Amino acid sequence: MKSIIVDKLYKRVEERGVVCVGLDTALEYIPEHLFEGRSNVEAIVEFNKQIIDATNDVAACFKVQIAYYEALGIDGMIAYKETLSYLREKDAIIVADIKRGDIAATAKQYAKAHFEGDFEADFITLSPYMGMDSIEPYVPYMEKGTKGVFTLVRTSNKGAEDIEMLKTEDGRDVYKVVGDKLKAIGDSIVGDCGYSAIGGVIGCTHVEEGIEIRKRFDNMFFLIPGYGAQGGKATDVAMYLNNGNGGVVNSSRAILLAYKKQEGREKEFALCAREEAIRMRDEIREAVENI
Repeated sequence: MKSIIVDKLYKRVEERGVVCVGLDTALEYIPEHLFEGRSNVEAIVEFNKQIIDATNDVAACFKVQIAYYEALGIDGMIAYKETLSYLREKDAIIVADIKRGDIAATAKQYAKAHFEGDFEADFITLSPYMGMDSIEPYVPYMEKGTKGVFTLVRTSNKGAEDIEMLKTEDGRDVYKVVGDKLKAIGDSIVGDCGYSAIGGVIGCTHVEEGIEIRKRFDNMFFLIPGYGAQGGKATDVAMYLNNGNGGVVNSSRAILLAYKKQEGREKEFALCAREEAIRMRDEIREAVENI
C-alpha cells in the first residue's frame, strides 16, 4: 500500500524544514489584548490562527495536544475543533497528539473519532505498549494512503527508563522490541519517499543511542520531542534525521511564548513565533550540514 500522507510530509520537510509547531495552547500563554471582546474559546482560536498564519510557510506540520483543550471542557473542545478546521483550510499537515492506547472495539472508535468528522487529523499519536492489537484498528485508515500514526517508541522523559529500557530474554531493550514490531507492520504501507505510515515518537535526549536508532528503524518517520526545554540540542536532533529529512522536530512553548522573551512585543506574538521557528529551522539545518 502506498502512503500519500507520508510523501506529503516528506515533501514539506524538503521545502520548509523540520519544525513541527506545537499548538499546546493554554489560556495563560495568550496576550491580554486578545481577550478584549472575546470569550476564552475565541481568544484561543484567534491566538492559534495568528500563530498558524505566521509559521505555516516555515513549518512542516502542526501538532495539536488535545489535553490542553480537554482541560477546558466543552469550550476547549470547540476551540480544538475550530483549530483543526483552520489548519485544514490552510492545507497544513495536522498531528493530533492524543496518545491513545486501547484495543479492539474501543480503538476502532478512537480511530473513527480522530480520522473522521469534527476532530479529523492527518496523523495521530498512539501508545503501543498494550500490544500490537492496539495499533491494528488504525491500519485500515492508513492503507487508504491518507492517514498515518506516530507511535511511542523511545520517549524523551526520564521515566522512559522504567519500562522502555528493560531487557527482554533475547537481550533487546523493550523499546527495540516494540519498534521492531511496529516496523514490521508498517513495512506494507510505505510512500514513494521510502518511509512508512507508521512513524515513531523518538526523543532526542538520548544522544548515545541516536545513530543506532536511526539505522535500526530506517524507514520509520520520526516525531522528535525533547529539543530545547528538555535539553535536546540541534546537533542531537541531526543524528535522528537522514540528510535532514525522515523526521519532524516538535517545539511548543518556545515558539508560542517567544514574545515573552522580548519586552513590549505582546502584540507581535505571532511574528515572534515566526522568528523562533525560523531560528530553530536554520539551527537544525546547520547542524545537519556539519555532521
